[in-house]
Amino acid sequence: MKTTTTLAVAAGILISSVSLASAEKLVIGLASETTSIDPQFHNTGPNNALSLHVFDRLILQNKTQGLYPGLAESWAPVDDLTWEFKLRQGVKFHDGTDFTADDVLCTFERAPNVPNSPASFATYTKGKTLVKIDDYTVHFKTEAPYPLMGNDVSTVAIISDSVGCGGTTEEFNAGTAAIGTGPYKFQSYTPGQSATFVRNEDYWGEKPVWTEVEFRPISSAPSRVAALLAGDVDVISGVPTTDIETLKGKSEITLSQGPSNRVIYLHMDQFRENSPFIMAKDGSEIKNPLLDVRVRKAISMAINRDVIVERVMEGIAVSAGQLLPDGFFGVSDKLSPLAYDPDGAKALMAEAGYADGFKMTIHGPNDRYINDAKIAEAIAQMLTRVGIETAVETMPRSVYFGRASKGSPDGLPEFSFILVGWGAGSGEASSPLKALIHTNDPDKGYGATNRGRHSSPEIDAVIQEALATVDDAKRQDLLAKATEMAMENVAIIPTHFQVNTWGAKKGLRYIPRTDEYTLAIGVVKE
Repeated sequence: MKTTTTLAVAAGILISSVSLASAEKLVIGLASETTSIDPQFHNTGPNNALSLHVFDRLILQNKTQGLYPGLAESWAPVDDLTWEFKLRQGVKFHDGTDFTADDVLCTFERAPNVPNSPASFATYTKGKTLVKIDDYTVHFKTEAPYPLMGNDVSTVAIISDSVGCGGTTEEFNAGTAAIGTGPYKFQSYTPGQSATFVRNEDYWGEKPVWTEVEFRPISSAPSRVAALLAGDVDVISGVPTTDIETLKGKSEITLSQGPSNRVIYLHMDQFRENSPFIMAKDGSEIKNPLLDVRVRKAISMAINRDVIVERVMEGIAVSAGQLLPDGFFGVSDKLSPLAYDPDGAKALMAEAGYADGFKMTIHGPNDRYINDAKIAEAIAQMLTRVGIETAVETMPRSVYFGRASKGSPDGLPEFSFILVGWGAGSGEASSPLKALIHTNDPDKGYGATNRGRHSSPEIDAVIQEALATVDDAKRQDLLAKATEMAMENVAIIPTHFQVNTWGAKKGLRYIPRTDEYTLAIGVVKE
């Protein structure tokens, strides 16, 4: 089959341009299972990536998270408090209904209010009032100047007013509400087994090469590699670090690798006097040590990031000292990974009144991030060495995130000390600052994923000022300042940034993305 590869400049990604008549089914093995077909149920990377096949956004992101037109042909501020979006005309949903402004309005109404969402899209939707000007013009209004409108809007999947906006998550999973405008149509979804989509022959954009795409969650790394080697799947995400060198030597396999903006970090209970998974060495109750910044800093000093990168991650990661890696907007040039200092950690613990240490449990997923369970185990060993006897409990992400977000009887985060990751959906530091660091404020969409409930009015003020600053240079400085303040206060503890590896059978190659998404359009023929 003769194949050529062309560069789609607007999209910024490579797309195989084989003739549609010779296109075929593509089977992709995913390292992390999606939790729903509902594109607004859970703001997490695997769900967002999968939803892009069925549901478009007003604004799309390329492989380095640059913005380009999607269902909106243009967007621009018309005054200090108003952004105007001109919608693409002639676009139809998969059921044949027209895409109009009504679909945009209902989408942004539903997105922050999906029942039982483990992590909602309120971070990106709150604080915006939508006004329909006509069928193909929408104004987004804010109370203060908001330069990040395009970035925020690019994260929200557009659903149908006539079907999706009134649909439940269960109806999306069944397919009855899974009606989008995207390049693929929903065909079937069996949780834990597969999600299958077929090409939308009436797609408004460039028609996909693959006529059918099946995504299979294969959380076991050895099983995922075995499936690729056996030819059961064509592409896999999350090639395990332990197998990379071996696979490089196999001519029938092609590896693709690229850095991401995902930081792996620790959230700590900073809101309860009695934290459920923390106790004294003798098992008795104690005041939550994590409320003391000295203890939080001691924990950070006790973590040997270089060992995590070199041994646990097999060198396929980058040590982290802040929320985003170098090169992203809002990064501080004053921050570096905290040096490993177990003696200094013990001294800080003693200063805080915990010279004898304490006991706690680290909770984390075992099928979401690269080597996540191993990272939790390594951190537990490091903390135990400085007197914090740390047990480990990991679980499937389908269970973990719900409990980590709202698992306690009062609807608050259940755990005391957790391993988690964050990929900046907007591609700049405002994303983790607003979602992870700002005080939890559901009404305004701040701190939507702040599971440790860190709170600092001073840091909040700088974040809010940055979000309202139009001048890019000034916003960069404010975001860097807020990040520096957050790291000084040990709001979270970053450990490392992921570097991701995809594997494909001979003749195929995956184009890496900084958002870590695994997309069918990113699989090209060589």
